[in-house]
Amino acid sequence: MVRKSQEWPDEGELIVGTIYKVYNYGAFAKLEEYQGKEAFIHISEVSAGWVKNIRDHVRENQKIVCRVLRVNPKKGHVDASLKRIREDQRTKKIQHWKIEQKAEKFLELSAKSLGKSLDEAYEEVGYDLMDIFGDVYGAFETAADEDEQALIESGIPEDWAVAITEVAKKNITPPEVHINGYVDIETFVPNGVEIIVDALKSAEDNGDEEEEIRVQCVGAPRYRITVKSTDYLLAEKALKAAADRCIAIVEESGGNGSFLRELND
Repeated sequence: MVRKSQEWPDEGELIVGTIYKVYNYGAFAKLEEYQGKEAFIHISEVSAGWVKNIRDHVRENQKIVCRVLRVNPKKGHVDASLKRIREDQRTKKIQHWKIEQKAEKFLELSAKSLGKSLDEAYEEVGYDLMDIFGDVYGAFETAADEDEQALIESGIPEDWAVAITEVAKKNITPPEVHINGYVDIETFVPNGVEIIVDALKSAEDNGDEEEEIRVQCVGAPRYRITVKSTDYLLAEKALKAAADRCIAIVEESGGNGSFLRELND
């Protein structure tokens, strides 16, 4: 079960639950993010249309996403709605919940490396990670992109910061960015073919930088430059630099060159 740092959800919040009991007048669901809490969905909040049989819309063991209408600590549950939520909101919430499930597994692995349980992990750092980074996965992403020092500077104990970073580096791969641009190059000197080849090789030569650059012929005089990176801004910078290197060599020979950025990557 993915856990939240607060005891009860807020009104209007989207929550994930599992239906465990269906009655003619409504259904009860156990909340996946709030330990020991449940939601009640009245039959009038199940669907926007008329509901003849509630079991046509919900069933036991069904995962649902609903919106909190009211929080009733005295009754021990929240009143929730299935109909007051758009499909895109439902999809986004489920995706985020699945990511947080993965993050909880990462947190458990971090705890094991320190000889501790998942419950201890939540008590010692889990809830702090949520407060500082927005959610547990956000903390692991930060650790993967940077290092344990970023967590330590945020107030996370050093032993936990090191353990979390080790798990993050092994399990989280930074998303790849692919961007394209084009160079139109031409030269009319006798050794023009050699100059074009040298220019294209220069475009691919990124020195010690991490960005990967590839050049393909679209149809002379146009060539596509593709840059692969884990950082969009660095990819843009590398693309422009590659095009400039290429064009400079061609222009030195008295030829012409121009750069065009492809916008629909």
